[in-house]
Amino acid sequence: MPTIRQKQVAELVRRNFSTILLEQGQYIFGDALVTVTEVQMSPDLLLAKVYLSIYNTENKQAVLLMMEDQHQELRQSLGRRMRKQVRRIPDMIFYIDDTLDEMERVDKLFKRLEATNQMGITPESTQEEE
Repeated sequence: MPTIRQKQVAELVRRNFSTILLEQGQYIFGDALVTVTEVQMSPDLLLAKVYLSIYNTENKQAVLLMMEDQHQELRQSLGRRMRKQVRRIPDMIFYIDDTLDEMERVDKLFKRLEATNQMGITPESTQEEE
């Protein structure tokens, strides 16, 4: 269970890193759209797990590798933005957040099941409930 301070620093990192990606992202990974979905801080506030959603590209892993190559520059940019709010700038580990992709996949599956009448709901049972 994260502490209040962990949550505060995580939100601070999320906001500032999102802004950095907006400003410098095009130079790093081109046309791909990368957003920060969540940040989790370690108890000592020295490690930030940054979860990213990557859109507009088929090869998400390549975008993640480009960010890893630019890791030091991204951390320095984060340090310049956060130097007055925290004592030490956390190191970052990047993860791909596939939550939205999974939601879309499950939604398509449900729509396909509904279209083929495999949901277990018959038209007569829906009329009885009304």
